[in-house]
Amino acid sequence: MVAELVAALTREVPDFPQPGVLFRDLTPVLADDRGFAVVTDALAQIVAGADLVAGIDARGFLLGGAVAHRLGVGVLAIRKGGKLPPPVHSRTYTLEYGTATLEIPAEGIELAGRRVAIVDDVLATGGTVAAARDLLATAGADVTVAAVVLELAALGGRARLDPLDVHSLRLI
Repeated sequence: MVAELVAALTREVPDFPQPGVLFRDLTPVLADDRGFAVVTDALAQIVAGADLVAGIDARGFLLGGAVAHRLGVGVLAIRKGGKLPPPVHSRTYTLEYGTATLEIPAEGIELAGRRVAIVDDVLATGGTVAAARDLLATAGADVTVAAVVLELAALGGRARLDPLDVHSLRLI
C-alpha cells in the first residue's frame, strides 16, 4: 500500500537537472496529508530503536523531523556545505550529476555512541547516504539503519552502502 501511494503521488520530470536524467519529485507525496502520514509512519517503523534521526538536506529534514517526532527522539539536520558555523565535520562526495559536500556540527551535539538512523527521500547512486554515514561515524555515532522513500535500484546505491541496513518504501 505504501509503495503504491508513493508511486501515485510522485511527479516525474524528464531532463532535470540535466538532459537524460528523469527526476522523481517527491514534493507531492510530502504535500499530501495522507501521503505524508503514511510515509512518516512507515519510516518510523523501520528506524524504531534509534536514539537520534539524521535527515539529509533538504527533503530529509522534513521526513527526519516527522519521523523523530513520531518516535519521541531528536533530529539532526545533515546540511549542505557552507550552511553551518565552524567547527564542522564535512564529507565531499560524488552523485549522479556532480559533487556535493555534507556537514554536521563538530561541537554542541554529542554523537559518540548514539544509535543514529539516516532518513532521506531518494537513494540513487548511494553517494549522499554514504557520505552521511561516514560523517556520522567520524563523529563517533553508530549508524544502525538508513531508510528512504524511493530507491532507484538500477543505479546500485544499496551496494555502495553495504553492510549498512538499508530500507526503501518504493523500489523502482
